[in-house]
Amino acid sequence: MGDYQVPFIAVEGPIGVGKTSLSNKIAKHFYFHLLKEIVEENPFLGKFYDNIEEWSFQTEMFFLCNRYKQLEDIEKHYLKQNKPVVSDYHIYKNMIFAKRTLSDDQFNKYEKIFHILTDDRPKPNVMIYLHASLDTLLNRIRMRGREVEKNIQPEYLEQLSRDYDQFMDDFERDNPDIPVIRLNGDELDFIKHQEDLDYILEVVEKHIEKGEVVT
Repeated sequence: MGDYQVPFIAVEGPIGVGKTSLSNKIAKHFYFHLLKEIVEENPFLGKFYDNIEEWSFQTEMFFLCNRYKQLEDIEKHYLKQNKPVVSDYHIYKNMIFAKRTLSDDQFNKYEKIFHILTDDRPKPNVMIYLHASLDTLLNRIRMRGREVEKNIQPEYLEQLSRDYDQFMDDFERDNPDIPVIRLNGDELDFIKHQEDLDYILEVVEKHIEKGEVVT
């Protein structure tokens, strides 16, 4: 895996928390390249939300292969050329969804493929974790009105949020050299309030200036 000094920031959190919106604003403010995850292009996603058990393996494999290709392209065209990147996802999120939705047999197969594809991919050098209450997540999902998300069950989303909390705790423990910026989406509304956005950008900039990532 290449260890690049150029900024590579990943924004993570559960569905509807505002990852893409924040990544966009960070990219524009710092003039970083924006890497956006492929979501609505997944041909299995609508079927997945209708019947998770039936369509989970196909859905997760599509995401994994496409995100692998995105990281490969980012490494080649940006990180190796010292061009900063902000991503609205971390590829390790795949394991959160896979553990929750796949059968034991499917997960064992998936995990092997995941590690073959990702173990030598670049890691972000700063992680931003957006989290929020279930009410906030459901409200934001309704507001953006994506067709593929209309059948998301609150119970699934609530469990997913708990999975994300556990994932981030594990990530901090296993990656002590990668700082994690935790942001409460119930208290910070960077879409409606400029002062909230300014605060977040200031925190990110401090991590850059401290030498955790070098521009």
